[in-house]
Amino acid sequence: MPTLFLSSRREDLVELMDDPECDRELLENTYRWFEKLNPLLARWRSVYCHRIRPLLDPTTSTRILDVGCGGGDLARQLARWAAQDGLKADITGIDPDPRAIHFAQSRPNPDDVHFLELHSADLARRNATFDIILSNHVLHHIKDEHLVGLMKDCEALNARLVIHNDINRDDLAWLLFWPVGLVCRKSFILSDGLRSIRRSRTAHELDRIAQTGWSVERLFPFRCLLIFESE
Repeated sequence: MPTLFLSSRREDLVELMDDPECDRELLENTYRWFEKLNPLLARWRSVYCHRIRPLLDPTTSTRILDVGCGGGDLARQLARWAAQDGLKADITGIDPDPRAIHFAQSRPNPDDVHFLELHSADLARRNATFDIILSNHVLHHIKDEHLVGLMKDCEALNARLVIHNDINRDDLAWLLFWPVGLVCRKSFILSDGLRSIRRSRTAHELDRIAQTGWSVERLFPFRCLLIFESE
């Protein structure tokens, strides 16, 4: 289905939760809603089963980095899935926003989940290494040149697998998100979700930016995966 209404990416839009002066209660409610919505909308269970789980081991801990972790819901969910499967993973979530890290650290976290207030470039400069690098809803927040920088950071961190999971901009996604957002009261979910869809790239746009060694895959119905796999 061609994108007509949302034919152009609205990079100029700013999400309310990105405002340093935004209402703290609404922000933290938004993080809480992410814990409920991301498993339904972002298709991480499928990504875990088909791409992440085969790389995990029951005896040796796999080092996983969650870039732009927000409230930490993805890191916690991955830790639960791995534990249920009898597999070991040490998961680090990073985010440059101190509000996000404070919220993530305040939640009940498994012992193998940690959160740090950092950029991916900070870890690259420290020569840190990880086996798997992930992000959720990060790509639409950054400009093309910064996305290229993120890809270089991920390669420098020496990961076997990198998956950046984001929205594929689509008219139908924008329309269908309205009833979802209306349910999530006392949060930024509706306003920021609609802006996120308008700010996101299509798979074709993402493919044009992808560097050598990177690929783009569609994940039904409205997801894009930017993937790097080391040889």
